[in-house]
Amino acid sequence: MLVDILMTVAGLGVLVLAADTLVRGASALAAGLGISALTIGLTVVSVGTSMPELFVSVTAGLEDKADLAIANVLGSNIFNVLVVLGVAAVIRPLRVNSSSVVTEIPFSVSAAILLGFLANAALFSSKPELSISRLDGAILILFFVLFLLYVYSTSKSGNENTLDIPQRPVSMSIAFVVLGVAGLYLGGQWAVDGAVSLAQRWQVDDALIGLTIIAIGTSLPELSASAVAAYRGETDIAVGNVVGSNIFNILWILGLTSSITPLPFEVVSNIDITMVVASSMMILLAVATSRSATISRGFGVFFILLYVACMAYLIQRG
Repeated sequence: MLVDILMTVAGLGVLVLAADTLVRGASALAAGLGISALTIGLTVVSVGTSMPELFVSVTAGLEDKADLAIANVLGSNIFNVLVVLGVAAVIRPLRVNSSSVVTEIPFSVSAAILLGFLANAALFSSKPELSISRLDGAILILFFVLFLLYVYSTSKSGNENTLDIPQRPVSMSIAFVVLGVAGLYLGGQWAVDGAVSLAQRWQVDDALIGLTIIAIGTSLPELSASAVAAYRGETDIAVGNVVGSNIFNILWILGLTSSITPLPFEVVSNIDITMVVASSMMILLAVATSRSATISRGFGVFFILLYVACMAYLIQRG
């Protein structure tokens, strides 16, 4: 058992270090293009910090661990909003860009609702089992492409880069990206293998492991990135990282994974999807009740406490 624990911890550690390496390299490349902070948060930073979820979910899907693949994404999205934004807001109240309120956050909510509809579509047909099929995966990827087109179009309206990123040679930035991707693959493999072995030893199902240990572990890059961004006053990056990561997790990660191998879907996971939707709606509630369109420190603490309650429920359910 000690080997399994060490493998899981080592895998999560490699994931965090590799994600940091990837983000540093990708951000250095993007900075030279004069991209806005919000755009970088929605794309480069969110995609980079979501790479652990990508490798874990794809690996789990290929190993016929569908519950782990799905739970990892849903658990990460819940953690991203309630803990990542919660901690960032406690560090510094987060002013939310108007485009995030009108477009990006609703798009994130819609992505979760779309996932729920596709996963439960079999209820309206003669299929005996629920699943996220290859066709469903293609639909999710299509919506992800639409999101990227939206981000590309909006990036042209404001191209001032406000990131404080040290200049590096292009070759070094590319090397960082390559090393980051390689590390994420290795870390994802270790984390999945170790966590699955622990789940079997402790007779805990894959879904609970995915919603808790793996989801938290793979979301540490988001937590680090948004916390640092909030400390530096880059609130657009802090918020954009979370919103972009949640969209990336559902539309691209589950889209790609289910396109490779169909993912059987358990009805109980609908509760987790509901949690994802509700947590995302909390961002809009926080902004709506603020005079300055910010997520206050009070709401940040509330988000964190709400996550503790969600974890207590999941552990009791599992």
